[in-house]
Amino acid sequence: MNTGTTDEPQSALETRGLEPVPDAERTARTRELFPTWVAANISVLLLTMGASLVVAYKLNFWQAIVVAVAAPVLSYGLVGLIGIAGKRGGAPGMALSRAVFGQRGNLLPGSLIWVARWGWETINAVTGAYAVLTVLDILFGIKSNTFLIIVTLAVFVVITFAISGLGIHVVQKCNKYATFLFGAFSILVLVYLVMNTDWSAVFHQPAGKTSLMVAGTGMIAAGGVSWIPSAPDFARYLPRTASAKAIVGNSIGGAGIVVLPMVLMGAVMAVSTPDLASAADPVSFLGEILPMWIAVPYLLIALVGMLLINSMSMYSAGFTAQTLGFKIPRHWAVSVNALISLIFGGILMLVATSFMGSFIAFLSLLAVAFSAWVGVFGADMLRRTEYDAKALLDTGRTSAYWYKGGFSPAAVIAWAVGLVGGLMFTKSDWFTGPLSGNNPVGEYGLGWVATIVISGLLYLALPKPPVVAAQPSEDAEATEASDPAKSPETLAV
Repeated sequence: MNTGTTDEPQSALETRGLEPVPDAERTARTRELFPTWVAANISVLLLTMGASLVVAYKLNFWQAIVVAVAAPVLSYGLVGLIGIAGKRGGAPGMALSRAVFGQRGNLLPGSLIWVARWGWETINAVTGAYAVLTVLDILFGIKSNTFLIIVTLAVFVVITFAISGLGIHVVQKCNKYATFLFGAFSILVLVYLVMNTDWSAVFHQPAGKTSLMVAGTGMIAAGGVSWIPSAPDFARYLPRTASAKAIVGNSIGGAGIVVLPMVLMGAVMAVSTPDLASAADPVSFLGEILPMWIAVPYLLIALVGMLLINSMSMYSAGFTAQTLGFKIPRHWAVSVNALISLIFGGILMLVATSFMGSFIAFLSLLAVAFSAWVGVFGADMLRRTEYDAKALLDTGRTSAYWYKGGFSPAAVIAWAVGLVGGLMFTKSDWFTGPLSGNNPVGEYGLGWVATIVISGLLYLALPKPPVVAAQPSEDAEATEASDPAKSPETLAV
């Protein structure tokens, strides 16, 4: 029995696993979510996505502003709303999901979300490696080659694994410093662009189609949607009395303060550098547009940001793997994602001809994959305000969340129907659904929104098992004994 976990929040090393955080240890503050979601968006990919709004979606500057505001409000508004479940249950999102889908039923969305994270972590690992390669080229004239690609990618993944393995307290501390650094240099880049941009060309861009403006919003919002199942992971140390409004506000504010200027800077850059959106890699253009004294430190800080993004993703992925039944420590669960991102990243960097094309295609499918869970879990939050701590960790037939054979039929059916329905309305370079054209949902790129609506409404309509009264979360002894995932060996980091 590991009784030492009661002092866990005071240590830099997080040893807590899936079990709900006792009330006595839930001392976090809602304002800590602000730098968390700032760091989750410190990526030069937003510049390239902003450029895509102008080059690929044919939007003008004013339309890009609307997109850059709407995307984080929509996606991180959902992040904040689902994050409220973290303060209610004090456990990771995919652990709380057991109460909705059943102990076995949760394996279905959990597996899909875990696999989808591989792609997201691969994209970020590749972007980080490209940032290193660009800095080496700018400073020393060292050109990219196969060996260098593999080395930089491997170093990035190893550092990511180390940070995520230490746990949430180290990640949040890194987020805080990265927020200040990235903010300062972003302002510097913004000032440079203001002084060196042909604004007449920027403001004379013709307006694009409304349908593409909505689709562009979905493209940028997809990154935020991928964080929704992880939202409770970063809110579980908040006290039960934490303000729900503050959780949502800090989530939107933290993301918006990065997404808005980054997307607009990318849109402005695209006017003078239209090849930006179709570049072979998403980073090297900065060395051409910005002077060296700005480009190098900016890329290095962005590299730190991408390390933190992947660290946060792998941190949550470790919990997801444990909910799938892997009886391994969280850091070993994280290492699986690290290895996969290394392999897939190498393939993307060495084989793929268009990084941005692959990225946008991936985003459109990623949003649907996560949205099916969001619709069901979000609808369940309307009826469930507490979670049974013991039942969450009891994966056997004695669990109050066993339901029918380990499944909640309403949740599983709604999730599956929503997922298939959303894919039917989705179009990308990799997949085209039969309903992706000749209707507003498909033409406006709203397949992921359709997924949330279908799964959520269907779940509310179907008969559901009664909500079980929550057990006191302070009963650490009882919860620890109920699941092997909470043994000292499993929780060691």
